[in-house]
Amino acid sequence: MKVLIVNTLYPPHRIGGAEKSVALLAEALVRAGDEVTVATLDDIAAPIIEMRNGVTVHRLPIDNIYWPYDPDAPARPKLKRLHWHARNRWNRAAAHRLGTLLDAVRPDVVHCNVITGFGPAIWRAIKRRKLPLVQTLRDYGAMCTRSALFRNGATCTTRCRECRLLTAPAKLLSATVDQLVSNSDYVIRRHHAEGYFPDVPARRIFNIVPLDEQPRDPRPPDAPFVFGFIGRIEAEKGIDVVLEAATRVWRDGWRLRIAGVGAPDYVAALKARYPDPRIEWLGFLPAGDFYRAIDTVLIASVWPEPLPRTLIEALSYGLSAICAEAGGIPEIADLAAHAITYQPTDIDALATAMETALADAARWRAGGLSDPNALGRFGEDRIVTEYRAAYADAIAAARP
Repeated sequence: MKVLIVNTLYPPHRIGGAEKSVALLAEALVRAGDEVTVATLDDIAAPIIEMRNGVTVHRLPIDNIYWPYDPDAPARPKLKRLHWHARNRWNRAAAHRLGTLLDAVRPDVVHCNVITGFGPAIWRAIKRRKLPLVQTLRDYGAMCTRSALFRNGATCTTRCRECRLLTAPAKLLSATVDQLVSNSDYVIRRHHAEGYFPDVPARRIFNIVPLDEQPRDPRPPDAPFVFGFIGRIEAEKGIDVVLEAATRVWRDGWRLRIAGVGAPDYVAALKARYPDPRIEWLGFLPAGDFYRAIDTVLIASVWPEPLPRTLIEALSYGLSAICAEAGGIPEIADLAAHAITYQPTDIDALATAMETALADAARWRAGGLSDPNALGRFGEDRIVTEYRAAYADAIAAARP
């Protein structure tokens, strides 16, 4: 099967889990015998073609007024950001550029993922060529200009006028998709509730997570109990809630290890506000090294995160978990043998959950899975099979 995958970014560019998930799927499809082409955006003046692990990657210039994925760039003025999103609302140049690639590759199916920067106009370019279209929702970009349904430190309960206006073309064209996929049922329900993708068959397919990690070394029973937070250091990930909850834990004998990076001024302010020596700031750390150095993972997102890779990775190391009831997180939190969920901004509830783990440290440190076969849900063979079924159904639906 010839598959053309579209995603805003592709490794080595990475700002979140979507890029890793898309690359793992593309390479798995190649190993399974499919011919895979990726269309992605880059900060370049002219297209570049390269091979990465058997995947043909077409890096295309962004057809907009600036490249928004430079972490060191200063914040853009509001009017300039609005100009960017207005152009993204219906980007004819990006649609034409992708259409040219579609004509050259002539895929059997097109699999869109994150399309911010391309814009929903590419859906029309795909359907004008009568190509089957699968859309995987990895964020809320189709209905939110920030892609997160999160603004001013809180989850959006209603959509603002700006988002409704700037995403109107996406809502109108969403009905042309042949198959809808997400890694969480929550994301599908949230889009359906707003009238997106009406009558489009939808299914949940998890992301591939490599499951060959090494087991954790046993920790001495008298060692401090270690809670761990890994991810970008930003408010959306709930780091403020975690740090404030730590101040309300009255038991001794614990550590909090934080792995990840964020805006330097923001991180410095957090360190100054929470100087407790039991809190260790590790910066960037390879995921395996981090998971082997903690006893319980804290998944603290306050935005409705579809399904964080960090939780699945933690489960693969046999860790217990304390999780915010945000987005799709509760859908798999109970796969940990010892798990507690709490409302995302309830600081006292998180502190109480941490106390519960400390009160039964031996069991929580042992971790484990509630179902020994649970990790098979994220295995490469299963995910490839499920996506191939989605592709086949899209092809059947798109036939005249």
